[in-house]
Amino acid sequence: MLGKLARQHDPNVLIGFDHADDAGVYQIAPDTALVQTVDFFTPIVDDPYTFGQIAATNALSDVYAMGGRPLTSLALVCFPEKGDLAILERILAGGLSKMMEAGCTVIGGHSIRDDETKFGYSVTGLIDPQKVLANKGAKPGDVLILTKALGTGVISTAIKKGLAKQEWIEAAVDSMTTLNRKAAEFIREHDIQVNAMTDITGFGLIGHAREMALASGVSLRLLANRIRLLPGALDCVRSGYIPGGLKNNRDFAECMVHYDVGGADDIKSLLYDPQTAGGLLMSVAAHGNPWASIMDEAGIPAAEIGEVLPSTKPSIQVA
Repeated sequence: MLGKLARQHDPNVLIGFDHADDAGVYQIAPDTALVQTVDFFTPIVDDPYTFGQIAATNALSDVYAMGGRPLTSLALVCFPEKGDLAILERILAGGLSKMMEAGCTVIGGHSIRDDETKFGYSVTGLIDPQKVLANKGAKPGDVLILTKALGTGVISTAIKKGLAKQEWIEAAVDSMTTLNRKAAEFIREHDIQVNAMTDITGFGLIGHAREMALASGVSLRLLANRIRLLPGALDCVRSGYIPGGLKNNRDFAECMVHYDVGGADDIKSLLYDPQTAGGLLMSVAAHGNPWASIMDEAGIPAAEIGEVLPSTKPSIQVA
């Protein structure tokens, strides 16, 4: 739909929606740019406070994915007219707890009456215009690092059906409420040469890998046995707890994928699983430093899951 609209030409727009990046970047001074994003959704867990935390973590993630530092946020609230306001208070409190953890100040928001609860944030951050990390820029020879396990989509579906085991829920919630702040700060502090970065959210690993490949003019090779999965993720797929988003992602993006890996279809399915507050996928220059292992030792659940190749067809290989 955006492609049908009139284009605005503003030289201060460093990152727009041309390459489906995670956030927009607008330069306001020679050494300063704004990073802007917005995200909200319906509840995916039963506990209101936890839902608020997940929504905030998810909204903040896009700023971290660009290499930025979250600064301010505005809350977006849709809530039933006759709903229990104590529930809304808990949602807002959960969101605020994560905004405070991120050092991001909530300065307002907007609410409307709606039959279905929805919650999220518009987040503004700051970044050096010379240090923006877009999904464009991956180079052949780079290694691919992913900082969280996959499976929040199928586990959330099991939760909605009341069929998720407690250990699955706890692992998924822990992942969805863990900010990508530590990973983003680690990159800056260690001056890692990250050539491209994105976070894995609603389009799944393959969907976001596709965006990186197309924007960068490269191909990607993913190693299925190195991709971490949340406890219960495979069980959910095998039991048929498949979210609609997974099916949509697969229908859209599988035409660009070649499988060199055997095994059951359930592992392949999880590559399309829509993630909430997923990890960072980064294309890192291979200079001999085992950054994934170093990050993992530092408490960031990172794994080296593949490599960047010269452009070929199909654009994504799964081995």
